[in-house]
Amino acid sequence: MDEEKILLLIKNAAEADLFVNLCRDIGPVLVSSSLEEAAFLASHARVHILIIDQAQADYSNFKSFITPKTSIIITGRDEKAAHQMMDRWPEDYFIDFLPAPAEESAKERSARILQIAAQHARLKLELEKLASAREEDQEKIEKVYSEIKEIKSFINNNIVTELEKRITLQVRYLWFQKRKQKIEDIIRKIYMANDVSSLLDTVSDIKDLIQADGVTFYILDENETLGKYLKPLVWDDAFLSHSDFSKYIALLDSHDFAAQVVRQKDDINLAAIPQDKRLPKRYVEHIKRPLRSILCVPIRHEEEIIGVLEATNKLHKGELSKHGFSRDDLQVLRGISEHISLAMTKLNLIQYDALTGLLRPDPFFEKVIQKINLQSKRRQEMGAFAMVMGDVDWFKHYNDRNGHEAGNRLLRQLAAVLKSSIREDDLLCRYGGEEFLFFLTGITSLDEACILTDRIRKNVEEEYFENEEFQPRSNLTMSFGVTLLPKKDDFYAAVNRYELKKIAIEADMALAEAKGKRFAHPRKPGEEEKELNKNKVCAFHRELADREKRAGVVRPYREEFFEEKRKHRRHYVSTLLLYADNGQFRATKTINLSLGGLRMYTEARLPTARTIDFLLVLENKATPLKGDVVYSQKASERSPFFSTGLKFKEMSPVDGKALENYLASLPKGMV
Repeated sequence: MDEEKILLLIKNAAEADLFVNLCRDIGPVLVSSSLEEAAFLASHARVHILIIDQAQADYSNFKSFITPKTSIIITGRDEKAAHQMMDRWPEDYFIDFLPAPAEESAKERSARILQIAAQHARLKLELEKLASAREEDQEKIEKVYSEIKEIKSFINNNIVTELEKRITLQVRYLWFQKRKQKIEDIIRKIYMANDVSSLLDTVSDIKDLIQADGVTFYILDENETLGKYLKPLVWDDAFLSHSDFSKYIALLDSHDFAAQVVRQKDDINLAAIPQDKRLPKRYVEHIKRPLRSILCVPIRHEEEIIGVLEATNKLHKGELSKHGFSRDDLQVLRGISEHISLAMTKLNLIQYDALTGLLRPDPFFEKVIQKINLQSKRRQEMGAFAMVMGDVDWFKHYNDRNGHEAGNRLLRQLAAVLKSSIREDDLLCRYGGEEFLFFLTGITSLDEACILTDRIRKNVEEEYFENEEFQPRSNLTMSFGVTLLPKKDDFYAAVNRYELKKIAIEADMALAEAKGKRFAHPRKPGEEEKELNKNKVCAFHRELADREKRAGVVRPYREEFFEEKRKHRRHYVSTLLLYADNGQFRATKTINLSLGGLRMYTEARLPTARTIDFLLVLENKATPLKGDVVYSQKASERSPFFSTGLKFKEMSPVDGKALENYLASLPKGMV
């Protein structure tokens, strides 16, 4: 290391001598009496420390020959003036103030300051050497690299080429192995799928496999309005709710890539798609990036196309590829579509709704027709059927608050509740969105159809659904509309889908009443939908409508239902009852109860107009009464019991008052 040199520029000779003595332990001292002499000495020796009298310490005097490698010490007696002078020096200089060391203690402090200044200069020198060494090393590296390149140029080109080929083949082999493993994983997931959701979960894996920006999964659907069309279950990686389907469907006669696949029964693989007005709106407005390339393959069941698998915008390192999808991508997507077809057949997506697993409308109506025809062949009673339309109350509010995916989960759970609420011979389908259509068999009256429907309503009301506490009535409920199929032979002789859909419209009219969409009584001005009393059952009265020559009468169940036949309001309450039959009492329960009579189940048919004795238990008190049998008929085709109606006879005023008080105490919901 170079010895530190100290340059003094101090006019006072005594002070200069003091500093010379202080600096002896640090390094040799150069003494100058003028700026010119200091500049000369600095140009011929490396100066580590410059000690200046504050009178001459202006930076402009030294900037031409003193660099930041030199530590600056300003000395003098006016410390304030010295600090002002120090502020004029650039920040990259080490600079400090040192008063003239007159006393011994001051000499020690001065020595410390000089040592610090010397250390600072020494460090800067080390940094300079390190930088210089780095430059030398860099030159050596470049020289070695140049020599390696020269050596490489002498290596046999054939050997290098062969090595490169082997490396390329090895990389490609590893890539194929990884791709093969991904394909096997996807196929395994497809065959393990036990519902539609788990099948659709493979879409993201397919997208990753072929490096697409988006993948869409269509199934072929049909209705009377649109004819055959492609309905996406997943659009551009997004799972769609029912309300979104209309934006993305592809009519088969439209200028559309997916529709073209169905029409031509062949693949489409386009690397460059012109952006013109003929491009379908859904490709222009509803995908993440502008459409540049597309790959579509049909999903076949035997010879029929049942869906389409579509990939959009081939990616390369995260960016859109100019070359589009490769032939390998096409082969892979073809193979996967075959496995998806088998899974769709297993899950029966042709007949069942993809989200809920319930029947779709068209297969539902076909099964209804089959049931009606089968029952007719067995010569069973005509007209023993009902159609029920159900709809989720405030479903839009649920979707808007919790999101479409939560809405889909709700519909799946709801479908399970509805399915468990119907009988074995009944049918159920998802009619659209949050609407469900039921076909009830073995029904003898509209009253009985409403009772069965109300049980379904209660099951939904009592089930807990996620986030139902945020619904308008702090519960997730459904409303229902009920109608009976006509009791006319000509209807059953030529029953078809068109006639059944007309019956469904009647149920829908009753549902509209239950939802508060009153045809005869529109909503009052300022009445909020959330204030409506939904969660109920309404019935369409075809017989009453025919008698009054009106298009249809819709009445709420349990409010006006069959009012023309009654003098007293019925209460749907189950209370213990003992009735006399052949000399002994048999136990049963009431189905409904009013001030004029009751309805109950009996084990045998009771003769009409017969007077029977019975004990009615009201609030733990048994009251002996008499009643005339008004009717007694089979509860249903499958039931072993009979539905029997009694009209009270010879009731005392005390018993009548007790019954009246009991009925008045019942909750309104039991009316």
